[in-house]
Amino acid sequence: MITEEIIASLTDDNRNLIQDVHALVESYPHVPITVDCVIFGFDNNELKVLLIRSDIEMYRGKWSLLGDFAHDDEELDGAAYRVLHERTGMDDVFLEQVKTFSKPNRHPGGRVLTVAYCSLLNIEHHDLEITDNELHWHSIKNLCGMAFDHKEILDVCYAWLRKRMLEHPLGLNLLPEKFSLRELQNLYEVILDIKLDRRNFRKKFFSMDFLIDTGEYEDDVPHRPGRLYRFDFNKYEHNKRRWTGIEF
Repeated sequence: MITEEIIASLTDDNRNLIQDVHALVESYPHVPITVDCVIFGFDNNELKVLLIRSDIEMYRGKWSLLGDFAHDDEELDGAAYRVLHERTGMDDVFLEQVKTFSKPNRHPGGRVLTVAYCSLLNIEHHDLEITDNELHWHSIKNLCGMAFDHKEILDVCYAWLRKRMLEHPLGLNLLPEKFSLRELQNLYEVILDIKLDRRNFRKKFFSMDFLIDTGEYEDDVPHRPGRLYRFDFNKYEHNKRRWTGIEF
């Protein structure tokens, strides 16, 4: 039975509910949100990152990640793809959200949150249609003179990339359809920035049973030609739930 006391309590609760949601949001602090794209590229046995000259006076001459503010009417994923296309002309690159950076003093002009997006691609397969502000690829070794906190963002994304390389066959898409075990090991050594034992590396990959021997060999190489393999992506898709990653 609904008593007068219950009705009165419900009425009191309703009085405490916020009716004007627009006024509520207007009362919140207004903090801009940006997206920054960290695009890693594999090229000639070297890992690189795509950087652009900063257009802010206090960072004159320093390098910056590809970034911009997210518009009020777009999702962050959409903003990241828009920024990448506007800066480079590329529209065939997959981006993955990595982390939000929120230090109150990370931007000299006031509080700005930024969400980092990351990708790994083969530079040979992706042309830069736009190269404004000296946009080009830089080796990730000995990078310095970066604007804002972009070196910190780059370091975090590089750690994320190395972890992803061990958890998923992410780097296989960077190799030719048919590749040698030498090329495969070199790919992992470059991206992980470590030297791997040849015998242990091959044992690890063969134990996963995702390599298909094509019966073919390398040609036009200055060393003894190695066998060529393909990665069985279909088999991986059917077994990836049991994939536990690679430990070297």
